[in-house]
Parts: sequence; C-alpha cells; structure tokens
Amino acid sequence: MNKQNTILATAAILLLFTCAHRAARAQSGETQKFEVAAQFSTLSIDQGFGTRTEPGVGGRFTYNLTDNLALEAEGNFFPDNDSFSFRTGGRAVEGLFGVKIGKRYKRFGFFGKARPGFISFSRGVTEVIPTGVTTDPFGAFDFRTRHLTHFALDVGGVVEFYPSRRIFTRIDIGDTIMRFGQTTITTFSGLIGGPFTPVLFSLPGDTTHNFQFSAGVGFRF
Repeated sequence: MNKQNTILATAAILLLFTCAHRAARAQSGETQKFEVAAQFSTLSIDQGFGTRTEPGVGGRFTYNLTDNLALEAEGNFFPDNDSFSFRTGGRAVEGLFGVKIGKRYKRFGFFGKARPGFISFSRGVTEVIPTGVTTDPFGAFDFRTRHLTHFALDVGGVVEFYPSRRIFTRIDIGDTIMRFGQTTITTFSGLIGGPFTPVLFSLPGDTTHNFQFSAGVGFRF
C-alpha cells in the first residue's frame, strides 16, 4: 500500500469512528419509548348540589412517538363508597386514552394533554321506593342503585422532572369533563302505607367540569 492509499484508509477509518461515536451519542440521548407510572390523584366531582373531592390511586402507560408527542392510557380508582348522588354516587373508576404533546428538555418537560375516555360510578340511583316509615324522614325512602358509566374528557397540563434517564416524576393539572346522558329514574306515588303507583321521571342530559390533580413517579425503558 502506497503512502497516498495509507492516508486515505486512515482518514476513512477516522471518519467511520467519528460517525459511530456521534450515532452512539445521539442514541444515548434519545427518549425511551415506553413509560409506566403509578400516581395519587384527587377528583373534585360536581354533583349539581355541591362538590366533593375524592382521593384515589392509578397507573399510566405511555408510548413516546417522538420527544414531543406521546400516546397514553391511564386508569384511576377512587374507593370511597359512602357518597350519594343520582349520577355520581359511590366508588369511581376512570379510564382515559389520548395524546400528550409539548417540549422536553434535559431535566424537565412541559406538555398539554387531551384524553377522552369514561368514568363509572358504583351507586347511580335507579329507583326511589317509599318504605312506609313516617317517623324518620331519612328512612321514608329506599334508594336502589347500580353502576352508571359516563363519557369523560381530560384536558390540561403536565410538568415532568427527570432526575435520571430512567426515572421521572410527573404532575398533572386538568379539567375532567363529564357528559351525562338523560337518566330515567323510577319512583312511586301514593299515600304512606300504599298502595304505590310507579312513576318515571328523567334527569336531562348535562355536562360538568371537574378539577383533577395527579402526582406520581414512573420508569422509562
């Protein structure tokens, strides 16, 4: 091999090493594609006659399409079963599926989110039955319930912090919009002691806005 060929071969090898080094650096800086996280959440539920705030727990799976765009699936469970409301009573289960878009930096990121889904309550009222009790106004009626599921849409903002390449923490602040369809309830008319005649009445459809806050920690891989 002559001197010119040696110089060209050396230059080619150096160029290959330089390209490989840059590719390795770029690859090591890429955002991991998958994320799993656990979180604590609070949901302030508009019941029509007042608002109650329910604590809960949940989890989330995220697939990062790019550094700035991701697909997400999230579920939350609010365990309090003592609450009473015609459409939002009892325990709540929430499922959301949507997108997160924003800007990611080395140690933190800011995003907006839009995630449609559902929210289901365990004690939606379907029947109001007189019991015949006249001495206790709170015992004069028996309320029969079942699960009621409503459309939900979560919109809001996200702040993430990256203490390491694999670990992150996240804070969500958003509006969980609930859409209620027309709800039919069976009640009974008549004098105390009976006989009673079934009567149907309907609650019209409605949309409420409910503040939701979440904070959690996750792992990227």
